Amino acid sequence: MKRLFSLLFIIPAVYSCSIAQDVQQKYADLITVESSKKHLTTLSSVEFEGRGTGQEGGRKAAEYIANEFRSYGLTPPVNGSYYQPVALQQIAYHAENFRIDGETWVNGKDFFVQGDHDFQDFSANEIIFVGYGIQHVNYNELSGIDVKGKVILLINEHEPTDASGKSHITKESYKSEWSSSRFKRIQELTKLQPAAIFSTGSQVAETLTKMKGRLTGGRVMLGDGNITNRNITQAIPVINISIATANKLLAKANTSVEKFKEETNKSFKPSTLQIKTPFAASMGVKVEKLGDPNVLGLLEGSDLKEEIIIISGHYDHDGILPDGTIFPGADDNGSGTTGVLELARAFSEAKKEGKGPRRSIVFIGLAAEEKGLLGSKYYTENPIFPLANTVACLNLDMIGRIDDKHLTGNHNYIHAIGTDKLSSELKQITETSNKEYTQMEIDFTYDDPKDPMRLYYRSDHYNFAQKGIPSAFFFSGLHPDYHTPNDTVDKIDFPMMVKREKLVFHITWEIANRAQRLAVDSNKE
Repeated sequence: MKRLFSLLFIIPAVYSCSIAQDVQQKYADLITVESSKKHLTTLSSVEFEGRGTGQEGGRKAAEYIANEFRSYGLTPPVNGSYYQPVALQQIAYHAENFRIDGETWVNGKDFFVQGDHDFQDFSANEIIFVGYGIQHVNYNELSGIDVKGKVILLINEHEPTDASGKSHITKESYKSEWSSSRFKRIQELTKLQPAAIFSTGSQVAETLTKMKGRLTGGRVMLGDGNITNRNITQAIPVINISIATANKLLAKANTSVEKFKEETNKSFKPSTLQIKTPFAASMGVKVEKLGDPNVLGLLEGSDLKEEIIIISGHYDHDGILPDGTIFPGADDNGSGTTGVLELARAFSEAKKEGKGPRRSIVFIGLAAEEKGLLGSKYYTENPIFPLANTVACLNLDMIGRIDDKHLTGNHNYIHAIGTDKLSSELKQITETSNKEYTQMEIDFTYDDPKDPMRLYYRSDHYNFAQKGIPSAFFFSGLHPDYHTPNDTVDKIDFPMMVKREKLVFHITWEIANRAQRLAVDSNKE
């Protein structure tokens, strides 16, 4: 009889648990390959131009996320807006209206400038060619020449040698310090206070080829658009040009880089030339305020609505270069942004059908992660909801590929980083949810504090963790296309990406509906 009564109590409990699981699975299954592919194809498209911070593509991505939140019925929590303005400023070196003999040159394409000085105008009617720019007791090309306030051109490579390869400077068969240090020449020339320096040579040309089109801007940081009391490290601009470009200038003096080197190696006579050509440019450091926002959507909970769960993913990537090269960022982090949108839609549908979470969930597309986790840093320093009431942050960053480690092995995996750093319960929930619903290998390798990648510290969850909020970073790992133009949507493993999204959904469901908030009972490195 006792056994009968026990069974009568157990059967309803098991049935109730089964019903709850069915409900949870129903809404998880709203996350699909088709809907995920639609979002990610859009976010990584040419139209979105790599979603660069401070660029048009980044603005379009923020608008796309806000419009999706609106369509799901999420509440705009920032004084009636989905946007939290982030105080970003870009400190960048600009070279504008750059003209040589009436021809316009483009920074990052025809030349690249190194400098750190206030934005100002430069002009000259002639450029002084100083050969190798060497100032040595045995060979001084600047002897008796006043270049203060003038524009100079030098060949910043090697040094004059005889037919056997012996240096004219040291008279030895090995090269002197003037050959080995291009920086020494520049340093010594700047002491003479020229207005600007044109530098050419084989190494300069090689660097220019590698850098072509890659001048996308300077340093982005949190700030109010002002820089004061900065230490200027390079007051004289160094304009690096190719040998072909230098030869265009030298042709006006009936010589070339090759001809000059050949003649100098024979004569061992320092010489300078005046190149009669007008030069004008506006160059220097500018500070610009950027408008990239965090994008927030609130799904209000029921009886525990004052407690908040953050579901985050950064939407920015490397953008578009001046030469038109686009970094699509399909995996990094179009995939994580898609995951945030998919979870937002699934939980919104649950609430519409009366199955909403007890705790509130805030879905965030974070700005400027690639510039130093700046969007999440700004949010945690200027929270829209009290951090004391924030019970967890689950961050999705690169969840769409198969990494090098798993490429020849098990593809059914996910990296979960930081789950037990602050809360043992978060790791337990992660493992239980996976066992019950998604059955993946959970790789905790990157939790090792001795791991050289130190990935726990390299995504947006970390700023929440620093505030004592249990936080985790869900990740599919690194691959050869990381931060290259080849991170494209056709390389995404959508079935695995959706499986990873569903795992985070189930973890969130459990945290949102359990009786007690996550215990903060760990303090692991």
